[in-house]
Amino acid sequence: MTQITIDRQDAGAPTDARAALTARKVPMLNAYVHDLSMDDLVAHFTEGLLLTLHVDMAMKLQQDRDFYQIIDQFDVITCDSQIMYFATKFLGTPVRERVSGSDYFPRFYMHHKENPDITVYLMGGKPGIAEQAADNINAKVGRRMIVGTDAPAFDFENKPGEIDRMIEAVNASGATVCLVGLGGGRQEKFIIRYKDRMPGVKLWLPLGGTIDYESGTFARPPKWITEWGFEWLYRLLREPRARFHRYVVHEPPFLWAVLKQKLGRYRDPFADRDATGPGKSG
Repeated sequence: MTQITIDRQDAGAPTDARAALTARKVPMLNAYVHDLSMDDLVAHFTEGLLLTLHVDMAMKLQQDRDFYQIIDQFDVITCDSQIMYFATKFLGTPVRERVSGSDYFPRFYMHHKENPDITVYLMGGKPGIAEQAADNINAKVGRRMIVGTDAPAFDFENKPGEIDRMIEAVNASGATVCLVGLGGGRQEKFIIRYKDRMPGVKLWLPLGGTIDYESGTFARPPKWITEWGFEWLYRLLREPRARFHRYVVHEPPFLWAVLKQKLGRYRDPFADRDATGPGKSG
């Protein structure tokens, strides 16, 4: 059973942070996000499964039933999108702040830089990128916090023995935290399917492109661009061929779906076929 621990100075404080971090669920189409702060997540979430929900994932949840069915297995779900943050306000159910994976992870490793119990494995990115990210992070924290890296083949699911190799490498590293960057939806399904074969990992972080940011190969946008909700445009202009389908074709229907939710006309595409979707299993 997954445990979420919370650090407290007073002996009378609760030992389980679930109530504090996940007390309020904010509906978002056929999923939800938890209303929490970055500070609380960084300080108190040390074991469990994190999911940072952004617009691309929200749209995949309209089509990918397998992804939809595992959402409730993640302990904490954050609002990882400024557009989604604005959407919660538009819907009248605002969350406190945007808590993105790329902002969270550097704060996480700096918070734990002197905690020897926190060692991290980076899984994802193109060859050489995770290694550069590891060098950068280890230099920042002043110790070997990143204890292993891997750049799995894009079609790792179809390569005989590749998943076994990936799992063995994580176990051999001794890491207690695994950051998985295999793409939204794919990385979450990988974690749910195989986490029990990596018992040494206590904290699972499916954080997509965070490895690229930490490597320094993809520059973060200026803060004002993110705060005004234009990070998608920044990424599109930087990588037009890689980002066009996601930002121009795949994501715009999100705004229409949110409007339908506001008007009470949104319908969960899986509702009639699955009575145990996100938020429905208790």
